[in-house]
Amino acid sequence: MQEETVSAHLGRRVTIDICQPCQSCWFDARESASLTPAATLALFRIIGERVAQPRRNNADLAKCPRCHARLRRTHDMQRATRFEYLRCPNEHGRLTSFFDFLREKDFVRPLTPQQLETLRQNVQSIHCANCGAPVDLTSDSACRHCGAPVSMLDLAQAEKLVQQLQQAEDRTSGPVDPSLPLELARARREVEDAFAGLPNSTAWHASVSSDGLVGAGFAALARWLRASRES
Repeated sequence: MQEETVSAHLGRRVTIDICQPCQSCWFDARESASLTPAATLALFRIIGERVAQPRRNNADLAKCPRCHARLRRTHDMQRATRFEYLRCPNEHGRLTSFFDFLREKDFVRPLTPQQLETLRQNVQSIHCANCGAPVDLTSDSACRHCGAPVSMLDLAQAEKLVQQLQQAEDRTSGPVDPSLPLELARARREVEDAFAGLPNSTAWHASVSSDGLVGAGFAALARWLRASRES
């Protein structure tokens, strides 16, 4: 795992362990709930740089890195969003997939029926953002392997978080990249145009086929960020 140090409430710093091959993060006890908005946004960007098609693995056999006890699958809810993680029975921490971290922080939302119908007109099959299993869009609206609904990256939620950071008086959150709000808005419009059936969405649909909906959202953001840095 690779360590990333981010800000937490009360001026603290916490170290998050990130595993790219299994697309997961290890949080020590209560670390996820203690993240500041700036830290949540930082992890959003870190995940975006490393997100890949998930691979099926033996996650239920994973053990706590502190006490080596078998981790237990746990279902939780944040507002109206359900998510899950593997927790240490001795309360040392929890292992959370990238997808469930994004879901916990409201960065991922299921497609509306209208969006799902539009997607079906352009893409026949995608990979589940949660487990990587193929989802046949001609007949399914959720993954048959893990049950996760077909979901997309909610760039509007990322925009809201950036606005909260810009308006916050707490200077310990750190500066916000001044180009990020504009690039998030542009990436969101690109995704919205794709669901509106506009002809310039060919690249986005190709990205959906190869990277999945969440990965395609991050790819759209990466294109705008690269363009802004090159201009």
